[in-house]
Amino acid sequence: MGTEERAGEDTNVRCVGHEPCAACGSRDNLARYSDGHGYCFGCGAYEHGSGDLPDVPEAADRSLIPSSSQDLGKRRIDRATCELFRYGVGSYRGQSVQVANYCDDAGRPVAQKLRFPNKDFVILGDSSQMSLFGRHLWRDGGKMLVVTEGEIDCLSISQLQGNKWPVVSIPNGAQAAAKALKKNLEWLERFEKVVLMFDMDDAGRKASAECALLLTPGKARIAQLPLKDANDMLVAGRGKEVIDAIWNAKTFRPDGIIPGTDLWEQVSVEDTTPSVAYPWLGLQEMTRGLRKRELVTLCSGTGIGKSSVCRELAHHLVRSGYSIGYIALEESVKRTALGLMGIHMNRPLHITRDGVSKEELKDAFDHTVGSGLVCLYDHFGSVDSDNLLNRIRYMVRGMSCDFIFLDHVSIVVSGMGEGDERRLIDNTMTALRSLVEELGCGMVLVSHLKRPEGRGHEEGAQTSLAQLRGSAAIGQLSDMVIGLERDQQDAAKKDLTVVRVLKNRFTGDTGVAACLHYDRSTGRLVETSTEAASAFSEEF
Repeated sequence: MGTEERAGEDTNVRCVGHEPCAACGSRDNLARYSDGHGYCFGCGAYEHGSGDLPDVPEAADRSLIPSSSQDLGKRRIDRATCELFRYGVGSYRGQSVQVANYCDDAGRPVAQKLRFPNKDFVILGDSSQMSLFGRHLWRDGGKMLVVTEGEIDCLSISQLQGNKWPVVSIPNGAQAAAKALKKNLEWLERFEKVVLMFDMDDAGRKASAECALLLTPGKARIAQLPLKDANDMLVAGRGKEVIDAIWNAKTFRPDGIIPGTDLWEQVSVEDTTPSVAYPWLGLQEMTRGLRKRELVTLCSGTGIGKSSVCRELAHHLVRSGYSIGYIALEESVKRTALGLMGIHMNRPLHITRDGVSKEELKDAFDHTVGSGLVCLYDHFGSVDSDNLLNRIRYMVRGMSCDFIFLDHVSIVVSGMGEGDERRLIDNTMTALRSLVEELGCGMVLVSHLKRPEGRGHEEGAQTSLAQLRGSAAIGQLSDMVIGLERDQQDAAKKDLTVVRVLKNRFTGDTGVAACLHYDRSTGRLVETSTEAASAFSEEF
């Protein structure tokens, strides 16, 4: 229960002052309340008071208590180790407690951490003087130091090493580990190696990485254990594995930093990333196909045929045995389904079904939308970005989609509400690019273009990366950018679409790749001669 809630329930409980926090080292973030409990508004540390434990002190009673060392049978830690570290057992207001004495460099106790049987704890003495537990034993530095997450683990490792080699513990758990190491950084730097052996849970791993970054590069090592912590290993009779883990701990490197010497295994194996050939020979020769983990952006002016190209590619992938997720934000799922079925039948079903029997329609359905390889998103007009990204993630992980089609990015951004369009597109493209890497899928994205000066795209103007609407991030984060050009106003050329590769990260080849003819009787895009494409391009 939070401190504010406790205070709200009992009007007699009030804040009586602020103190240093032993957990995070802040000067006055710990609020002390009239019932004795404390709460740190900096790190969230909580200390129980008289309302929680009947025998925990009021704020004014913080003096140290006597303690005596003995064997800790359940922990399999002997008395000699406890005596060395001044870890003992005492009585506090009628309750038996374990006492971890924190000492200054001269070995004088300055604070105590009392551990109750229910695992609650309180700090006695001057918490601002708490250093690393056991630090006073190892003042002169040395070749190697082990740092643990708790006092019991510190005792366990020291005992396994015959109490001869430096080992210390942070005072207040993983949450405050980095602050504890910062406070002791000068002392830690005296050691040639610092091995971090925190708990093997998410909090411990996160804290290990944060602490390792504080030390001189190459100094920190992070040890790994098969059980949760060092004491669990000791109790299980696996002490030798703890020693091995210390000496085998690998030098910490931040995520993403890889020395070239470690890359031989990767570069010596030929890249077998599969690709799917495009349905049009010219585009295939220039790009070498569609691949997973790549983001392909299709761009053109309004009404040039981006959606038609998307449906042709989607149908081609399904026919090749790949599963697809199709998100068309400007059309209904029925229109998308009819488009895919029409390509299979070589009939523009969205325009007319004359002469098409129900059996033929069902056969087309079974080979496309109903094949089990197609997943559609019925968006009901909602284009919330986070919602959309989650749907894509589900399509890939839950429905095993190999490729995702998203038509188009401008609608996604418009669903985010007010804000700078460039920044919104930057964020969206970064999220989509990260998603492609995370999921290992391929993605075909549709983007609009800005209107050029002079002749517009609907009159056949040439496409370029500079015309991508909203943000340069669309071109920068795409692996492939393909522009579509068509003169809608020229009777002789209005059914010809020039396919121009604007960016090609895979081979580097760019330029006019193909010319597609739209057959009005079949509703299909069929590749025609490259001479037609060249003549079309030269005119503009």
